[in-house]
Order: sequence, then C-alpha cells, then structure tokens
Amino acid sequence: MSAATDHTSPGGSSETARLLSTVDTGRRRTDRAMQVLIYIAFALAMIPLGWLIFTVVAQGGDRISMDFLMQSMRNIFGGDPRGGIYHAILGTVVITALATVISVPIGILTAIYLVEYGKGWLARAVTFFVDVMTGIPSIVAGLFAFSLFALIFGPAVRIGIMGAVALSVLMIPVVVRSCEEMLKLVPNELREASYALGVPKWLTIIKVVLRTSVAGLTTGVLLAVARVIGETAPLLVTVGVTDSINANPFDGRMMTLPVFAYRQYSQGDAPCPGGDSATCVADIASQNAWGAALVLIVMVLALNLIGRLITRWFAPKLG
Repeated sequence: MSAATDHTSPGGSSETARLLSTVDTGRRRTDRAMQVLIYIAFALAMIPLGWLIFTVVAQGGDRISMDFLMQSMRNIFGGDPRGGIYHAILGTVVITALATVISVPIGILTAIYLVEYGKGWLARAVTFFVDVMTGIPSIVAGLFAFSLFALIFGPAVRIGIMGAVALSVLMIPVVVRSCEEMLKLVPNELREASYALGVPKWLTIIKVVLRTSVAGLTTGVLLAVARVIGETAPLLVTVGVTDSINANPFDGRMMTLPVFAYRQYSQGDAPCPGGDSATCVADIASQNAWGAALVLIVMVLALNLIGRLITRWFAPKLG
C-alpha cells in the first residue's frame, strides 16, 4: 500500500483529524442566518398572541370579582353593574363535559381500530371521513345537531344536550387524530412480547398499548376540549341564551361563556339618563364581555397546563 493511500500512518491520521476539526465558514454562516430567521419568526408569531392576552387582561381584569364569578344576570337590565357569569361558567362546564363523554369513547375506539385492526377499504373510508370532519365549519355542526333534535322534539327546542352533540361532532376528529398518533408511537416490540406470552390481542391493547400511551391520550383529549370550549356559532343555534342558572342539560336553555361574551358585546352602551355611575355604568356590557373572555382564556390555559403536567407525570420513564 502506497504512502498516499495509507490513512493509518501518523501523517494520515493528523490530516484526517485536521479535516474533521475544520469548520466550513460557509455552513457556519448559513446556520447562523437560519437561527436568526427562526428567532424572528418566533417573535413575529408571539406578537399577536402577547397583544391578545395583554388586551384581554387589561380590558377584563378590573371586572373580575367574586360577585362577578358567583352571580347570574337574572333580573339585571340596562347599565346595572351587578350580575355576573356564574350561569355561563356552569353551562360551559356542563355542556363541554357532556361533549367529552360523548366524544372520548368514540374517538379512542376509532383510533384503536385504525391503528390495531384497520385494513382495506373500510379503514381508508374512516380515515377519509375523519379528515373531512376535521375541516367542517363549526356552524355546520350546530345545524346538524339542531336538525337532528328538531326532527324529534320540534323546531322550537333549545337544550344543553344539543350543544353537547354539536361540540362532539367537532371534538371526535380531533380526538381520533391525536389518539391515533399516540397509539402509533407505542413500539411494536411491546405488542410482540405480549403476544409471545400468549396474551390475546384485546388484552394486549388494554394492558400494554393503552397503558403505555395513557399520557398522550389524555393530553390529546384535553387539547380537543380546549379546541371546542370557545365555540360560539353552534351553541347559538342549539342552546340559545338565558340569564338564569340552569344546570340541567335536558331541560331548557343554557348560557355559555362564548355566547355570553358575544351577546354582551353586541348590546353596546346602555343609556344612563341620571348619570349616576354607582347605579348605571354605560359600558357595563362591554366590561362583562371582556371579563367573560378573560375567564374563558384562563380555562383554556388551565386545560393546556393540566395536559402538560399529565404528560410529564404519566409518560413512560426510560432508563
């Protein structure tokens, strides 16, 4: 072997080490430029988010109080500064909880079918319709739920369960997609090891697959809840509005936070002939709308925070 091709010689080793330690200045400049572009893009994306949060906190922070959170708007008219959003918070929690109860079993079972059993034209059809449902406008979900219940109870019906069905139509594809990706992340070696021990497939899915991906599944469900908790259009069509407290989703209209904020903001300023700011506040409806928006943002933030904590606490520990 000639000296020119002898890479094991001392001279060849030093030359190889020199080449490996040399940094290409062109690649370094490109890397730095891309880092700067990424930071700029991140800053541009944060500007509207920070502006939104600052505006909502600045406009609605002064309205938040225990009375505002624990009272309803029953018998509150005009510029009366009393009243609150308790009935809207209660309606939001009840309707969203019902939508979750409807959506989560359907979504998780569909995801299990697509990952563990789905083959052929049926699996492709289910995937196609899930993709279509992901992109449907929210008002279409509301019209679907309204039409379904109107055929049974008549066109004048407005009850909380209608809103839950409408929100479940929007939640199901999100749950399916997120849970499907989480189930795909479970290593096949775990399934094969379970099968090798003689464990049937259904028990393997319950004891191995679902238990391994429980953190991701929970996070996906919470993100789906956060996705629909602020919907307004389908709830306007299906649930209607009310100023009274109603915790029964099967009897009567219910109020929700997004609908409350929309209704209050659309009312505009109230006439205050006497000018007494203690008994009449002209822009109280606008203040109520901003306060409800702030509470809704806090609820969504709490759901995302809970999802992060669940992922950290229950994710499988490696090593």
